Amino acid sequence: MSAKSAKGAKSAKSAKSAKKGGVVSADGPVEAEAAGGAKPDHVRQTERGEPVTVLEAIREALWEELERDPDVFILGEDIGVYGGAFKVTDGFVGHFGEDRVMDTPISEAGFTGAAAGAAHMGLRPVVEMQFMDFVSCAYEPLTNYIATSRWRKAGPLPMVIRGPVGGGVRGGPFHSQNPEMAFFHTPGLKIVYPCTARDAKGLLKAAIRDDDPVLYFEHKKMYRAPFLREVLPAEDYVVPLGEARLHREGSDLTIVTYGMMVHESQKAADTLVEEGIEVEILDLRTLMPLDEEAILESVRKTNRLLVVHEDTRTGGIAGEIAMRVSEKAFEWLDAPMLRVTALDTPVPYSPPLEDYFLPNVEDILVAARYLAGY
Repeated sequence: MSAKSAKGAKSAKSAKSAKKGGVVSADGPVEAEAAGGAKPDHVRQTERGEPVTVLEAIREALWEELERDPDVFILGEDIGVYGGAFKVTDGFVGHFGEDRVMDTPISEAGFTGAAAGAAHMGLRPVVEMQFMDFVSCAYEPLTNYIATSRWRKAGPLPMVIRGPVGGGVRGGPFHSQNPEMAFFHTPGLKIVYPCTARDAKGLLKAAIRDDDPVLYFEHKKMYRAPFLREVLPAEDYVVPLGEARLHREGSDLTIVTYGMMVHESQKAADTLVEEGIEVEILDLRTLMPLDEEAILESVRKTNRLLVVHEDTRTGGIAGEIAMRVSEKAFEWLDAPMLRVTALDTPVPYSPPLEDYFLPNVEDILVAARYLAGY
């Protein structure tokens, strides 16, 4: 892997010389056509005006950024010939070449550190964690070296760490975690967690173009969910980091949430409206930087706050959000602030235990009804 990394990051000068969409190699730029020719059909859905899944939106974002900027390259376990565990990068290596689509050994700390070195040299690496549970192996370089780079005047580190997270797929404790809060406490990192195909594409493009390191979380249960298929804009677009999205407008109660829980909250809201309770749902999209003003604005409007997240309870983002509301909008509250979260245990492998562990629509309904009636 180190040899390939050296080839990909040999110099920013050779990368930047390939501004016509070429492939970066150890000997300089090579035209993309020499690597693999025409763009495959499975990354052309948006061009044809067809709806895409969340996974396909992520694939399109990666492909388009590789085409747009020869400084962008991707690396991770089995992302090349195999196309990734979830086939996000299927067909990439044949088109862009092995110098821009790099298979790595199973060494998360190693290839994350290599990506940091490449970013120092002026490249824009996108690291795929096969499962984000194992980003913990790269915790040291991410928190001690990568996050502090700009603050130490070592320069910006434009890199993205992306991969699948989340439960409900019977993956057990090693393939179902939501590890976002392990990094939330680290200044210097940005954290993104989309819940729609449009945001998945736009936020990933924004993350790749950003000059700071970004952790980008993708809930695997949303990857191919039919109800999330949508037609995306044909033109190039980005979704700015740090801006929440108003998912549903309401007047009686604010639910602040992100990821898969946006859709669970929507199901609860569909039930509550029949009971005369209008729920406002705010999708954070970016956890760091946190769109504090959007949260405060909604709470001042509805006077009630429920925070919902799939992550475990203690140390979850609900506590941080509640504290900020308490500090800056306490006088607008007409009820206690509540949270609906997963339990404080590892993710169970047993299906009935995992169902009990995860927050669900009924949990949201109980909390929302309590707040509405307070």
